[in-house]
Amino acid sequence: MGKQRKEDVSGLAAELYQLHPQEVLERQKKKGGEKVTIGIPKENHSEKRVTMRPEAVDILVNNGLDVCVESKAGEYSKHSDEEYSNAGAKIVYSSKEVFESDIILKIAPPTYEEIDYMKPGKTVISALQMSLLSKKYFQHLIKKEITALAYDLLQDKVGGLPLVRAMSEIAGSTVMLIAAEYLSCLNNGKGIILGGITGVPPTKVVILGAGTVGEYAARTAIGLGAEVKIFDNHIYRLKRIKDQLNQPNLYTSAIDSSMLTDALMRADVAIGALRAEGGRAPVVVTEETVGQMKPNSVIIDVSIDRGGCFETSEVTDHKNPTFRKFDVIHYCVPNIASRVARTATTAISNIFTPMLIKMSELGGIDEMIFAHKWFASGVYTYHGGITNKNMANKHNLPYKNLDLIIAAKIG
Repeated sequence: MGKQRKEDVSGLAAELYQLHPQEVLERQKKKGGEKVTIGIPKENHSEKRVTMRPEAVDILVNNGLDVCVESKAGEYSKHSDEEYSNAGAKIVYSSKEVFESDIILKIAPPTYEEIDYMKPGKTVISALQMSLLSKKYFQHLIKKEITALAYDLLQDKVGGLPLVRAMSEIAGSTVMLIAAEYLSCLNNGKGIILGGITGVPPTKVVILGAGTVGEYAARTAIGLGAEVKIFDNHIYRLKRIKDQLNQPNLYTSAIDSSMLTDALMRADVAIGALRAEGGRAPVVVTEETVGQMKPNSVIIDVSIDRGGCFETSEVTDHKNPTFRKFDVIHYCVPNIASRVARTATTAISNIFTPMLIKMSELGGIDEMIFAHKWFASGVYTYHGGITNKNMANKHNLPYKNLDLIIAAKIG
């Protein structure tokens, strides 16, 4: 046991040594000798996360990158301007100034105004939230020749979606805490505890989707003593979640309309966590079915950022998170992880830091796109063209195949 612990500590030390070099590297230069700058803007009021914590900024600066942080960008995640300044970041006091950076790293997609602040040919990495963005929006990006990457499409070296998984783990754990809030009498709910106690029937929870969100939601609900049913049309996912949770008697089922309707009619809480297919989450629960659910039951549609999987779902925000339809409480906030902004910021920062260091080593964002297919998977606009086929088809925009562009550049 002692030997294993020593090996684990040694491995961690080696990894940190690589990320935080003993000698400061020469700062990455653009053509013309200017320094490459990473811009970290302050998000809007509904988004509490920030993309970099101060410790990560320190690592980036020591690996040859300049970092520009808008004042109070880390306010909601409890990171002060002083912490960022001490880490080597330049603190600026206007959005316009931070958006003049070469690469903008943010959570929410840039607004029209923020896109206007950017110089042609620059890069933005943010969430995509395709269901909320219009054709006009993408045309605006194209006109400015912005290279835009969606962090929710960025893959790792084995084809996974690291940032999506991290946020899904957070969302899955958090949804059951949200459900507990809205079952409470204080929020005009049913007045029941989430879980179970001796002599009282347990809360009934239905989860649509056996992915990461479903897994962590089920883990939390089971830990509280709730009765959990999980539905998914992919049998291998249902098998995996049973193995992961080590619950041989966990109820799982393919999405059968009659069985699902019956389960929802009995449910106290329903979680929508189905993965997007073709850019949009499948709608599997009709308005009629929602109308048959028990009064004051709670729907939390985590899939809302991809359109939602309940027909009655409508996008809400942290300021006004819920609405009632058929006397069923609906919670449809796209960025659930913002509720725990500091935890989410740490997770996001851990993923972006090595990516940006690798980009610096290669010489820039284009070189990173050309060298790594897993990174190029996140690109949806590139030098005046749409490179995401689903997006191009949805908005009837001309599609440019990024693989062909890369092949031509390399050739």
